[in-house]
Amino acid sequence: MTPENGYIKVASVIPSVRVADCKYNVEQIIKHIDELEKDDVEIAVFPELSITGYSCQDLFRQQLLLQESDKALMLLRNYTQNKGITIIVGAPIEIDSALLNCAIVIQSGAIVGIVPKTYLPNYGEFYEKRWFVSAADININGTEYQQAETVLSAKPQIFRTKKGIKFGVEICEDVWSPTPPSNVLALAGADIIFNLSASDELIGKHDYLKSLLSQQSARTISAYVYSSCGFGESTQDVVYGGNALIYENGKLLAESKRFDTEAQVVIAQIDVEMLRAERMGNTTFSCAQKQNSTAVELRQLPKAFEHKFKLERNINPHPFIPQTNDMRRSCEEIFNIQVMGLAKRLIHTNSQRVVVGISGGLDSTLALLVCVRTFDKLKMPRKWIIGVTMPGFGTTDRTYNNAINLMKELGVDIREISIAKSVTQHFEDIGHNASIHDTTYENSQARERTQILMDLSNKEGGLVIGTGDLSELALGWATYNGDHMSMYGVNVSIPKTLIRHLVSYVADYEVDGNARATLMDIIDTPISPELIPADENGNIKQKTEDLVGPYELHDFFIFHFLRYGFSPRKIYMLAQKAFDGTGEGTKYDDETIKKWLKTFCRRFFSQQFKRSCLPDGPKVGSVSLSPRGDWRMPSDANSTLWLAEVDSL
Repeated sequence: MTPENGYIKVASVIPSVRVADCKYNVEQIIKHIDELEKDDVEIAVFPELSITGYSCQDLFRQQLLLQESDKALMLLRNYTQNKGITIIVGAPIEIDSALLNCAIVIQSGAIVGIVPKTYLPNYGEFYEKRWFVSAADININGTEYQQAETVLSAKPQIFRTKKGIKFGVEICEDVWSPTPPSNVLALAGADIIFNLSASDELIGKHDYLKSLLSQQSARTISAYVYSSCGFGESTQDVVYGGNALIYENGKLLAESKRFDTEAQVVIAQIDVEMLRAERMGNTTFSCAQKQNSTAVELRQLPKAFEHKFKLERNINPHPFIPQTNDMRRSCEEIFNIQVMGLAKRLIHTNSQRVVVGISGGLDSTLALLVCVRTFDKLKMPRKWIIGVTMPGFGTTDRTYNNAINLMKELGVDIREISIAKSVTQHFEDIGHNASIHDTTYENSQARERTQILMDLSNKEGGLVIGTGDLSELALGWATYNGDHMSMYGVNVSIPKTLIRHLVSYVADYEVDGNARATLMDIIDTPISPELIPADENGNIKQKTEDLVGPYELHDFFIFHFLRYGFSPRKIYMLAQKAFDGTGEGTKYDDETIKKWLKTFCRRFFSQQFKRSCLPDGPKVGSVSLSPRGDWRMPSDANSTLWLAEVDSL
């Protein structure tokens, strides 16, 4: 079971602290609890030893401090009596004459569990073994705390909310160890790992810490919520800068300011449904689960957290476009994958020529750019690239001129072969009225073009390079055995939004003059197969996005449908947020999103047969529709469930 909409709201808090002043520290925590509840935060984590302060040193041997810590903990427990929020705080717990550095999980007036620290640092500025005992060094399983209110255990513990979310807890050094407890916790089903920490600041340490947490979150396919103490801790020998960090499957969702004298709170919504989908599709994770034999204790939180859900996360409207600081590097990586795929195929087949149909549109432009890069890499003359423009009944001057100009600027072999005469003869042969602009009229042109390319490749001893993209494949917007077919498809896993981005990258950084002007005009040209005659002004009449919907929306649907298996209901909710007009995406109203989401679901199911026999092509991103790789689906699967859910929105 997952929470409503798959999300849970969590917080990492760095409160104001006074060393050894338990009453003050609890008062500060209580202030945060009240504010966090107003923000509908369901689980919040505070720093290591947050009840006493981490830097008490030998004061941890003072009975008065330990007694006051216990009292403060009970005060905090009682304060949560009528609250649904779960808090995780740190405190020293004395059991059988041994002192443990512990995380305490509290909800609704109950201490649900106590997690003792496993790995105690005893180097540099940290000598925790001087005061504390590791959970691994003492038998505390079944030991009572506070008159049997809670039973301590050194075994890994997983806590489950009433909505079915599972989380685990580790403490500071635990995550720095070769075998962090979070490994076991995640393999046992914990969706979220909370870490109570006290990490000092050193040159370069912060970047290493962030890398460590990101990797641990990615490795365990979990959310990782980290809280490390800050201003107020002793600065006798070290400084605690304060780090509140929240990761989700390796991605940083939120972080605090360091070296701030004020309390810090960072909040994020975790998509548990997404994490579970990633785990379910990762056979390596499943294999590790099977090999994990560590016993885990499950603890149930007593109360459900009730609130009205509102999606607060920023949702990227263009999930296929790399979100990195170095966009040039990302684009180069994509091109290199395409180039290496084609280069290997050329060498393997001993082909010295390629044949590419050039329409003056985005897809064929990218395919040609990939061919040029590949031939340059293999030190083969560009004239061995045969670019073929095949004007038909719907070809406009704009696209024709762009196709010719692009091929001239790139220095490839230009061939022009009109399809009008051969298609007209074909219509006569099959008895089709050329004035009827139906599917036969359109597809006959697409298949004639493919036949020309195939036959020309045989004549020249080359390969036909496919230009079709991921967006078209998902929607089935390709003529079966027409533009659907090639000998190698370099764009097969690149969606339309990313193609536009890649062509723009080349225009901005790799060419100038006439070539740049041509590429920019191609980018601005309406997407069209140009199979219907132009309007009276010679402009494109048949616009793809008017017929099947905006590719910006469809690429969004494709990503979330294929990558995470999200339902139409959740995709609709995410799209409402992504395209509400406040971010980078175009503004679409709810009815428009729903209309094209239904189109997507209907076409995706009905057009699977085209994807079942795709030519080879390189996978570039995390989503692919290759029938030999990422996507295997029966061609006659029923779409009733998906369409019914869209209708219910």
